[in-house]
Parts: sequence; C-alpha cells; structure tokens
Amino acid sequence: MLPQILEFAMLFAFGFSWPFAIARTLRAKRVDGKSPAFMFIVIFGYCCGIAAHLAEGSKLWLCWVYLADIALVSTDFALYFRYARKGGER
Repeated sequence: MLPQILEFAMLFAFGFSWPFAIARTLRAKRVDGKSPAFMFIVIFGYCCGIAAHLAEGSKLWLCWVYLADIALVSTDFALYFRYARKGGER
C-alpha cells in the first residue's frame, strides 16, 4: 500500500503545479519560457504510467489521477498553441 500512496503523492505534487502555470498563461496571454516538447513528453510519461497500471491490472484507481494530470498538462499545451499563434511568444 505504501508504494501506491507514494505514487499518488508524486502525481499530486506534479499535478499541483499545473494550475499555477495555466493561470499564469491565462493572465499574461504569453507563453514565454514554455516548451511544447516538454509538455508532450510529460503527457507521454503519464500515458506510460496508465499503460503500466492497465497491463498490471492493479491500482487502477491511480489511472484517474494520471488522467487528471494529463487534463491539466493538455490544457496548458492547448494554451501554448493558442497564444503562440497570436504572437504571444517572443
């Protein structure tokens, strides 16, 4: 049970930072310093975590936490393309 709790804590800690990044992007309407490649790699990593749990067939409840984190990163990813297209990147 301890590994599940620690994995949840890691996912929570990583996911906790994204709402702040999203809010900053929405407030500034700029994407300076953001990397779409980095965000894609993070999403890919979360997908691999989900795949590992599905393949193992246990701890499926953690997949929901991964999905929540993917939703947050995807939101920031979409904002990147919205504001980069409008000239928000310099």
